[in-house]
Amino acid sequence: MWPQKGLVARQFYKGVLIFSVMPTFRLGELFSGPGGLAYGAMQSISGDGCFSVEHAWASDYDPDSCATYIKNICPTAPETVLCKDVRNLDIKELPNIDAFAYGFPCNSFSNAGEHKGLANEKFGKLYWYGIEVLRNFRPKWFIAENVSGIKSAGNNDFHIILNDMKESGYRLTVHHYHAEDYGVPQTRHRVIIVGIRDDLDIEFKVPNPADYAHIDISARSALQNIPENVTNNEVRPISAKIVKRLSYIKPGQNIWQADDVMPEDLKIKAKTKISQIYRKLDPSKPSYTITAAGGGGTFGYHWDNRELTNRERARIQTFPDHYKFAGNYSSVRKQIGMAVPCRLSQVVITAILNSFAGIPYNHIKPNLVI
Repeated sequence: MWPQKGLVARQFYKGVLIFSVMPTFRLGELFSGPGGLAYGAMQSISGDGCFSVEHAWASDYDPDSCATYIKNICPTAPETVLCKDVRNLDIKELPNIDAFAYGFPCNSFSNAGEHKGLANEKFGKLYWYGIEVLRNFRPKWFIAENVSGIKSAGNNDFHIILNDMKESGYRLTVHHYHAEDYGVPQTRHRVIIVGIRDDLDIEFKVPNPADYAHIDISARSALQNIPENVTNNEVRPISAKIVKRLSYIKPGQNIWQADDVMPEDLKIKAKTKISQIYRKLDPSKPSYTITAAGGGGTFGYHWDNRELTNRERARIQTFPDHYKFAGNYSSVRKQIGMAVPCRLSQVVITAILNSFAGIPYNHIKPNLVI
């Protein structure tokens, strides 16, 4: 039995509109952030209109992220978002679910972070709380997302995590997704694990990016026609020196690539030449990866020699303009940078729903063998 049901129109019979039961997966989520993955899930529906997803509960430790999630995902049910450290969460007391999502913290696995993997005492083993959810609720499917660096962090950590998922009773499909191949205007590369409960005769397949090749993923297209009254679109002022520095950097370049033309007084000294330092968007190409934090020169820069606004960052992450973020400028920047692109979430979860509906779809082989 499906725990939640609705009605969907199917056909006319002798002039009467016939309805049938629409199975709706109730989704629980850990490390939910501002709701990028959840919003994509809520927009997903199987090709026959029979399978969809609804919010059941979510948890995150960050108050602003939780406030954003509530505003946009479940404004009438704020009590379903638990704003607390997952280590203080009583998982067994959570409401029942039959679908689960989690993007466990990437701090231990990111190449930009410590890259200590499971050995990181603060973040490394937080994935295990998702394993507890799988074993306690036995959802029919789950989706887990993390940075590319998870593949090489620590000592065989990735395979340990995958084995724990498989031993929880799931068949896994693991793929290194390039978001820009699926209509996201950003070169954001993430490992996504889809698990189907192993007692179900359901096979998930990686959706074919060729189906999304027609989408304009240029930064120019992504950032055009932003309404004047939209929230989170304030332009943060920068110094005249930074504006002048940016003027020597061509679209698509960073400060290091402009070193031969940059006046000495505008150059910066750094031991490590990070590629995103004062890097400007190329309007004809997808944005580079939107990040959650960083110091001077890492805020993302428009080809018009200014910082990106948070709304522009949200556009690049495929949040709709009506999506409202809670918190100050830095908090909103962090939320957007940590989120799963809504469109990528929708692509993958729609494929999951089509798999349950038995609807064939174009697919490719997963590029990570387990």
